[in-house]
Amino acid sequence: MPIGSRTRCTLVATALVAVLVAGALAGLALGSARIPLGEVLAALTGRSQPGPFATIVLDVRLPRVLLAAVVGAGLALVGTVLQALVRNPLADPYLLGISSGASTGAVVVVVLGVGALSMQMGAFAGAMLALVVVYAMARRGGTSATLTTGRLVLAGVAVQYVLSALTSLLLVTSAEKEHLRAILFWTLGGLGQARWQTLLLPALVLAAGLLLLLALARPLDLLLAGEEGAMVLGLDTGRFRAAVFVLASLVTAVLVTVSGAIGFVGLMVPHAARMAVGAGHRALLPVAALGGAAFLVLADLAARTVAAPEEIPVGVLTALTGGPFFLWMLRRSQRTEGVAG
Repeated sequence: MPIGSRTRCTLVATALVAVLVAGALAGLALGSARIPLGEVLAALTGRSQPGPFATIVLDVRLPRVLLAAVVGAGLALVGTVLQALVRNPLADPYLLGISSGASTGAVVVVVLGVGALSMQMGAFAGAMLALVVVYAMARRGGTSATLTTGRLVLAGVAVQYVLSALTSLLLVTSAEKEHLRAILFWTLGGLGQARWQTLLLPALVLAAGLLLLLALARPLDLLLAGEEGAMVLGLDTGRFRAAVFVLASLVTAVLVTVSGAIGFVGLMVPHAARMAVGAGHRALLPVAALGGAAFLVLADLAARTVAAPEEIPVGVLTALTGGPFFLWMLRRSQRTEGVAG
């Protein structure tokens, strides 16, 4: 990496870390009960006396802030990788139906009444199935690996509608009230169920996924040269895509089981990161992860404070910000492609 690019990447990462820390402190201090910043710092450093402030900070808000950072970073990573794999700026785990597939898989497992590990397996199976279906539908002519924006978006929307109908059917036919709450949670997306015990697995999966993807930064860069160019340079594009698709589905499934389907983070953040540090994945992946973490921490803070004491599902806020961005990206992509499809 050239010295100028390394310096810019360092500056951007430092700024994002500062935003993330500031957002996390605000998330710990603000909410239905406002806690002075001094009390927050005392609780974090172990200098506070046992009491309601320390309990709220350490047992309620801190797990939620950390989960928001983990989920935001993971969704941004997956979005960055999907955009490289399919060479399409509109690729995103939510728009491609992966999040919806994971949600439906998790809901099916909940309705059937099996354990938490099975729920994550169900989410993974649903995410993989949705991705395979969308990818197959979006391939031009059924044989070419070139994916057009129009086909990709239409395939993702179609799969989302089918999965939404299946989820609604489960909602209507289930007689258990806890099933209703679980289905609504996965449909809207939220971080209200964050607990220390739910944080470990997504954090480990995020760390492992980031390390693996950083090791695959060069093959991801080769895909930017196009299908033929990557093959000439020695990359088995079919096998590589399949392996990274599985990894992306696994990460998405784990995140969805703890946060529901939170959309558009994986669409917006990678574009902003690419504008800041360029398209090289060795710099892009960690910057996108930091950006996703900061974005979702701030979005969750807004979800808890904008309509306080009521709480807005964070997935609703990300959709309100991501929807206009998606429409702008779709219009720009159609200009460059001509007639999509």
